[in-house]
Amino acid sequence: MSDTIYPRSPYEIMDGWVHLPRLVDKIRLYKAGQLHEDYQPNYLHKGFDLAWFKASGVEPDTLVEVVKNSITDGQVSDWVKANVRVPDETKAALRDDLLSYGTEGALLERLIQRKAESGLQDRDDIRCMFDYIDADEGRG
Repeated sequence: MSDTIYPRSPYEIMDGWVHLPRLVDKIRLYKAGQLHEDYQPNYLHKGFDLAWFKASGVEPDTLVEVVKNSITDGQVSDWVKANVRVPDETKAALRDDLLSYGTEGALLERLIQRKAESGLQDRDDIRCMFDYIDADEGRG
């Protein structure tokens, strides 16, 4: 059995934001020295993390401080509600963009490659990178 502590599913939602609970988990794991090395290259400044920061307008260091100074998700959620003022359409656009990641072109080729590397090549139910992450981390 793996000792890896996985962050929550990218499908998880906080205050209407897809991926935010996963991002909060990654910050907490990093702070505790438990963020697995596979997650560190994309931590905060690349991939889905960066997409969330761009859509929300929050600086990575700001969210890190909020999470470091909180104990519960409720405290993070309260801060997000009070400080992240973007229309629901922005949240929906981020969700749609992230859910379509890996569904066409070069990104689809990357998804196919990642599935093969993980022994998941026969899983037709894995249709986007969120599905792949959940399957790879043992949630689906």
